[in-house]
Amino acid sequence: MLERRASMNITPLPEPPTVLAPPRTVRELLKRLDGIPPSRILLQPPPGTATEQDVIEAETRGRICELVDGVLVEKAMGYYEDRLAMILGYYFETFLDTNDLGIVLGGGGMMRPRPGLVRMPDVAFYAWSQFSDRLLPDEQILSRTPDLAVEVLSPKNTKLEMDRKRGEYFGGGAQLVWQVYPRKRLVRVYTTVDQFDEFDEDETLTGGAVLPGFTLSVGRWFQRAGQRKE
Repeated sequence: MLERRASMNITPLPEPPTVLAPPRTVRELLKRLDGIPPSRILLQPPPGTATEQDVIEAETRGRICELVDGVLVEKAMGYYEDRLAMILGYYFETFLDTNDLGIVLGGGGMMRPRPGLVRMPDVAFYAWSQFSDRLLPDEQILSRTPDLAVEVLSPKNTKLEMDRKRGEYFGGGAQLVWQVYPRKRLVRVYTTVDQFDEFDEDETLTGGAVLPGFTLSVGRWFQRAGQRKE
């Protein structure tokens, strides 16, 4: 296992919910959204006025978006990142087939860490303990946070954006957050907002207390995804 490190300058978990005034300038908007590329920001509805219903309607038009501070933010994910997420979801489901610990959702699974905020982890595991009598709620946006959230990063993700997401996940009750770096072919496993262990292709991931008994070779995972031309 590589040396444990701490990432610095973590964005604090936003205070729940206050309605922010619409941004007055593009600079203010980009700063509020952690410096993400402008191409990921939808301008309809006007930034600062979007709602959860707008997220749902955008999906019907083929736009996969998260809701952040009243702004629709398009997910930054290419085909290769999506492939890594799909393969991981398959490995999780295969494990859960004989270890019935909960459910797995893919990148289209909407969740609400707090009112007015909608996130879509690329892969998410929810333990059965989150669902009374193991009955899944009849709602389009889950009003709960996964026990394990996985984010597969693309070049359009920013450090501040990911710092904020971890704060939201752990603030909502997550126990583990995996950040996957496709170009570096490594995974950071966070146990708190700013503490992580790094695993490279020669090492093996485990599910810890969240998915006891689950193991996955990082090298095998990336090998299954295929070698990408740089």
